[in-house]
Order: sequence, then structure tokens, then C-alpha cells
Amino acid sequence: MNDPAPSVETEAITGLPHWNAKLLHIFISSGHDYWGRHGEGRMQHGISDLAEAECVGGMGLIGDRYFNRKPDAKGQVTFFDIRVVEEIREHFKLPKLPASVFRRNLIVEGVDLQQALGRRFIFQGLEFEGTQECKPCEWMDRVIEPGAQAFLKERFRGGLRAKVHSSGILKIC
Repeated sequence: MNDPAPSVETEAITGLPHWNAKLLHIFISSGHDYWGRHGEGRMQHGISDLAEAECVGGMGLIGDRYFNRKPDAKGQVTFFDIRVVEEIREHFKLPKLPASVFRRNLIVEGVDLQQALGRRFIFQGLEFEGTQECKPCEWMDRVIEPGAQAFLKERFRGGLRAKVHSSGILKIC
């Protein structure tokens, strides 16, 4: 999918592309369920599906496990494409698989996340910087189905890790 056309007026002011994407879900969790747990069981930190969340520049989403984790963190927030959720559901025949199982923060529709890698952009009036692909771990095979990790590693399906450069409120559309 091509990047949606940026808003000419605001791009002229900021010099950054503006995403015209829809925000479908905002997920936050107070703790890690998988990170650093090789060979151990999953932690049971819940995940909240919010209608809005406060972003803090340089820190991330208030209430999330990555909030203010370390200075200049590359993954203060994660973006995930709803098309990937739908592909996983279809490929693994899991039509009711919740988007929350991926444990990514912002589920979006209408933007090519790979195009944002290494670039700053504006989304819902806030500035972000795409820093790296969000690489899926072995836990995807456990919480979805064997083969999910390999499937997500293809074609930038793991999502986009990003830095938050400005503060404000994100809202689902």
C-alpha cells in the first residue's frame, strides 16, 4: 500500500508527512508477558484496550510497560497493521483471534508501516519517528500457533517500533 497523501498545509509547516491512517485499537499493558522469559512460562500482565491514551514525548504511552523505560528508547510505542491481524486470522484459520494477542500498542489501518522506518511523521497531530521493525519472538508460536513467528517475520509484518517526539492524546477513530 502506498503512503496516504500528506496534508499539504501542515507538511509545509512541519516538513513531515502526515498519516491519514485510522487508529482502530490502543493497547497498553503494565508489564511484559514474554520479554526475557525464554524457557519459562508466560507472565500474566493484562492488556487494556483504550479509547484514548496520553503520549508523552520521549517517554511513550502513559500506563504502558515501555513508558519511560530508558532514555532515547527506540520502542516507546509500537504500530501494527490491521491487515496483518487479518492475514494471520485467515492463514491460521483463527477468525476470532484478538488483535491484542500481538501485544502491539497502536493497531492502524491505511498506512504502509515499512515506509515510516527511519523517518519522522505526524499521526493525529503528534510527531513520531519509525526506528526499527518490531521483530516477532518465539512466543508468537505459543500464543497463536506454530509457524506464526516465521509468518510475521516475512514482509515487515511484525510492526513498527517508534519514538514519541511530542506529547498529546491519541484517540481511536
